[in-house]
Amino acid sequence: MSRVGKKPVTVPSGVTITVGADNVVKVKGPKGELSQAVDRDIKVEVKDGVINVGRPTDQIRHKALHGLYRALIANLVKGVTDGYKRELELVGVGYKAANQGNMLDLSLGYSHNILIAIPSELKVTTVTEKGQNPKIFLEGIDKQLLGQVAAKLRSLRKPEPYKGKGVKYSDEVIRRKAGKAAGK
Repeated sequence: MSRVGKKPVTVPSGVTITVGADNVVKVKGPKGELSQAVDRDIKVEVKDGVINVGRPTDQIRHKALHGLYRALIANLVKGVTDGYKRELELVGVGYKAANQGNMLDLSLGYSHNILIAIPSELKVTTVTEKGQNPKIFLEGIDKQLLGQVAAKLRSLRKPEPYKGKGVKYSDEVIRRKAGKAAGK
C-alpha cells in the first residue's frame, strides 16, 4: 500500500473542504480557494477534520494515483493556510531585476531587457542591496503555478558550472567545474 496515500491529511481550523459529485476537491481557507480534479477511481472522504484518500484495487495505476492525489490535496491545504514562497538569486556582473506590480523586468546580459508578466495569483517582489546579488521573491497559494513560474525564470539564464553565473534558486547548490587551467 502507498505509504504517502495512507497518511491522512489533517485539516486546520478555518479551512473548509468540499468534494463535489464530479470528484473535484475544493479547499477554502484564509489565503484563498483552490480546487483539484481527482481521478474517478480514487475516493476522497472528509470526516472529523481529517481527509482520507482511498483506492479500489492494488493495480499499479491505482497505487500511483493514490499517493499522487493525497500529496496534491495536502499541498492545497498547506497553500490556503500558509502559502508558498520561492526565492531566486541573480548571480553575475550587471544582472538586475525590477518589478512594477506583476511585471518583472530582468537584465541578464542579453542585448535587451526581458519583460515577463507574472500571473495575478502570484505576488512578486525584487530586492537589490549593495554588495549582494539581486533577489526575486515569489509568493502564492498554488504550489504548482509557483514552481512553474520559478522554473521559467530560471530557464532564462541557467546557472553555468564554471563561474556560477545565471538565475538560481537561493537554496540551490551549483556543482562547479575546474576551468581549462586545471588541466596543466
